Amino acid sequence: MAGTLGVLALEAAALAIADARAVGARGEDWTGFVLLPTGVVLLGLAIALLWRSRKPGRLRHLRRGAIALGTVLSAYWLLAPLAIAILATHRPRAEVASIDLGRRPYEEVTIRTADGLDLAGSYVPSRNGAAVISYPTRQGKLPHARILVRHGYGVLLLDARGYDGSEGDPNLFGWDGDEDINAAVSWLQRRPDVQDGRIGGIGFSVGGEVLIDAAATNSGLRAIVSEGAGVRSVREHLLRGFRGWFSLPEAALQTTALAVMSSSAPPPSLDDLVARVAPRPVFLIYAGRGAGGEELNPVYYRAASAPKTIWRIPEAGHVGGLEARPREYERRVTRFFDDSLR
Repeated sequence: MAGTLGVLALEAAALAIADARAVGARGEDWTGFVLLPTGVVLLGLAIALLWRSRKPGRLRHLRRGAIALGTVLSAYWLLAPLAIAILATHRPRAEVASIDLGRRPYEEVTIRTADGLDLAGSYVPSRNGAAVISYPTRQGKLPHARILVRHGYGVLLLDARGYDGSEGDPNLFGWDGDEDINAAVSWLQRRPDVQDGRIGGIGFSVGGEVLIDAAATNSGLRAIVSEGAGVRSVREHLLRGFRGWFSLPEAALQTTALAVMSSSAPPPSLDDLVARVAPRPVFLIYAGRGAGGEELNPVYYRAASAPKTIWRIPEAGHVGGLEARPREYERRVTRFFDDSLR
């Protein structure tokens, strides 16, 4: 217990320090600073207790091996999911620098969500009457935004709630992120350069998952590209079948910890949500060397109704499709939006 709590205390302290270095110390950062000496003391206590518990005898090696195995399993089933939940709900903010979208000018915008948060965004006006939401950060995928801008699309780069310039508490798994997309769609629908509600979205990793979630209920989102969508909670984890049984306790505890720390219920499974997007088109992209459960994209594709498209990029890493095949990526994505929005 001392070792587990010591590691988690040091993680929380490291997150507080990283957040303070990026954007200055805020209220909860100060409690994080206090956890630094607390974590050190707890780890020291854990080492001392383990050392004092040594016992001689012929079975000492077997006993120590059993303790080591138990430690590894506890770290995987208990420590790792709690650490991930802390990181997911205490993500350090990044300082937002000026972005480079080529020669096209952009404007800084603030978008108000239905639950009262101000989200930061950057918008390049549309030249072809259609606009695309890029999610979940303004800094993350600027090359993708430049491609869309070159092809005449308006692009709204949006910081998710709790990220960088936006208000709210972060959640790296995107729970409640559909509210961000709904607010962005409403904002674009009022833009004079966006004609006939021609609005699409492109999301990366958790952003791809959130776009599926939002498109399931928001008909104003006419077409979505989801790259690198994976697992958000134990509900998607169950789609792995018997292959995921060993890691099921870890997934269940992580989902529970996320629900407690975020005060939010786990969202519906992505295979249920993607089935509700039709008749609006969805384009699923996933990497052959991906992470975070994106190997489940074929499952999501089978659950979706037409029109639907899927593309596996074998040599790509997680959300690395453009870097792996730049020309083909540009051609496929722009053609998808051209067919869907123009």
